[in-house]
Amino acid sequence: MTLNDNVRRQVREKANYLCEYCHSSEEASAANFAIDHIMPRSLGGTDDLENLALACQRCNGYRYNFVTGIDPITQEEIQLFNPRIQVWADHFIWSADGLKIIGKTSVGRATCERLDLNDDYHNDGSIVKARRLWVRGGWHPPDGDSQE
Repeated sequence: MTLNDNVRRQVREKANYLCEYCHSSEEASAANFAIDHIMPRSLGGTDDLENLALACQRCNGYRYNFVTGIDPITQEEIQLFNPRIQVWADHFIWSADGLKIIGKTSVGRATCERLDLNDDYHNDGSIVKARRLWVRGGWHPPDGDSQE
């Protein structure tokens, strides 16, 4: 099913135009963000608003159809962060310089790993380089997000 413009607008507004996983700003991106199915359609997810999240292209690509990740501390398989039932600030915090997302909980750590939120494994750290520029411009981290 194709999502209509009204549903896309509602998802963007609910997300405050931020990727709901890495909190990158859609305005700072060269491409519109994707509407992500929290429970992928391939695993039985629906197009209901409660199952839709705004995701930047990199988070959407790394998330793919995964719903779990491995917590690097406990080595347990954990459900990924769900922006419809969980609060970002409960699971994540920015490093003091605002360049890296730190998982505060098993959910946060597993999500950081699975989605490679700091480009530790891909892209030669390009997201951290972009965040450095955003910090210099004064528009990162997003208002309301905490830092170490």
